Amino acid sequence: MKPAKAGMTKDKRDSYMATHKTCDGVVRRDFLRVGVAGMTGLNLAGYLNMARAGELVQAQGKNAIFVNLTGGPSHIDTFDMKPDAPAEYRGTFNPIKTNVSGIQISEHLPHLAACADKFAIFRGVSHTLGAHRLGTEYVNTGNRPLASLEYPGYGAVITKELSKPSDIPQFVAIPRSNQRAGFLGVRYAPLNTGRAPTIGSPFSVRGVSLGSGLTVTEVKKRKALLNDLDNTFAAAQENSQLIEGLDEFSQQAHAMITSPRSRQAFDISKESPTFTEKFGDSSFGASCLLATRLVESGVKFVTLTSGGWDTHRDNFTALKDRQLPNFDQGLAGLFVGLEEKGLLDSTVVFVTGEFGRTPKINERTAEGGRDHYPRCMFMLMAGGGVRGGQVIGESDAKATGPANEAITPDDVAATFYQAMGVDHLKEYHTTTGRPIMIVRDGTPIQQAFA
Repeated sequence: MKPAKAGMTKDKRDSYMATHKTCDGVVRRDFLRVGVAGMTGLNLAGYLNMARAGELVQAQGKNAIFVNLTGGPSHIDTFDMKPDAPAEYRGTFNPIKTNVSGIQISEHLPHLAACADKFAIFRGVSHTLGAHRLGTEYVNTGNRPLASLEYPGYGAVITKELSKPSDIPQFVAIPRSNQRAGFLGVRYAPLNTGRAPTIGSPFSVRGVSLGSGLTVTEVKKRKALLNDLDNTFAAAQENSQLIEGLDEFSQQAHAMITSPRSRQAFDISKESPTFTEKFGDSSFGASCLLATRLVESGVKFVTLTSGGWDTHRDNFTALKDRQLPNFDQGLAGLFVGLEEKGLLDSTVVFVTGEFGRTPKINERTAEGGRDHYPRCMFMLMAGGGVRGGQVIGESDAKATGPANEAITPDDVAATFYQAMGVDHLKEYHTTTGRPIMIVRDGTPIQQAFA
């Protein structure tokens, strides 16, 4: 690891969480490793055997679920509490024990406390980007943003590296995603559901479910007509990444519409009431339920979005009454549900916001709030060989920064890719031929797999 770089109804609450806007609207490293190995008397074959025995066997992930907490959740009120800090830092929440000895989290996360053995907590994650857009781009790609380049998000990379042609989409966003395909092109963009599902109800996605009385036979007729039109304009496809991607989307959309397997993958009403009840009745819980069903059906990458974490004012009321209860039950349901389906070992779950929040409480309201704070934040990860029931990293006594070495978003990104069996140092090329590594900085955190 490296040092850090310089009075609302339930339906309205659920809608707020989903849509609330934030306040501002062989490469050289491998060569060196081989060189050092040679100087210590280890030949290349021995080095590769060590690599296989070390990093490669740990890659168990086949699917991934990325949970994006937009707005930036408070670390000191959730997974990195400081009960011995001064009152103006620690706030009004108390820690509770989890089912793992020595690990405590917020009293308002009882469901997650009961399954803490299933996920790892990264504390003292640190960066320097305090604006929502920049922080979001950073944690959704594992690369510090550049004005001259749009990096692909995790979902685009995983889709490119691991997906195969299928009659179901390989990258689904519920209801939409901050991750972009970037320079990889639109063929690796997500299918946005456009809305969150509702517990106990069938769920239809535009472009997947047939609406307005449209039959599969009529869709096939329309597809034949489109093929005739496509042939007319075939010459325009040459060297056009956009047209190529849209053509692929058109083919995939047709395959999905005519595939019963795909339509059933989105239908959470097929799940038993006993399985469903653990997710609660919020839109976030329903999204977590849908995510488990999608990866079970073969979807490679799913993103979930939970908004409303930008708590500049009334931080404690907002967290206690609105944010934490649904998040706690929904995410705990996701971990437990994946395990019950036998999917947790093969599904990497990655949970993060764009930054943490100021440890010292502001005085904008009577109870105070917390502001943007990238210098210290938490992330969660589970599955894919990541050992649950551990805390990785540490913040200082007031949660103002890392206590020792900082963990960067780049490091966690490299760890995620290792869990998925993807080389984070692999080079892609932009349309202009520019070589770009998947994660240009960052080192996998081996403790995650220990």
